[in-house]
Amino acid sequence: MSVIVELSIFPMDKGVSVSPYVARAVKIIQGSGLPYESNPMGTCIEGQWPEVVKVVDQCFKDLQNDCDRIYLTIKADYRKNRSNGLAGKMASVESQL
Repeated sequence: MSVIVELSIFPMDKGVSVSPYVARAVKIIQGSGLPYESNPMGTCIEGQWPEVVKVVDQCFKDLQNDCDRIYLTIKADYRKNRSNGLAGKMASVESQL
């Protein structure tokens, strides 16, 4: 696996609490079978670029069904020949603490 994408997606037209919509996106990510980690500000997904982008697109299209305004940010970190990057990046930082 060579790319880690951090995704944050939520509707802007559904009031203050948007956790039901965020949960819908996380369920799609879970169903993809790709490694992922959720945090309070988004979800990181690891895989090959085409499969990760496909999951992001599925999340967007799901919310698009009943949301008139969607906020979406994506950050990507590509590294050739990397595997287990989600755990490896954190272990590297924690070893320095």
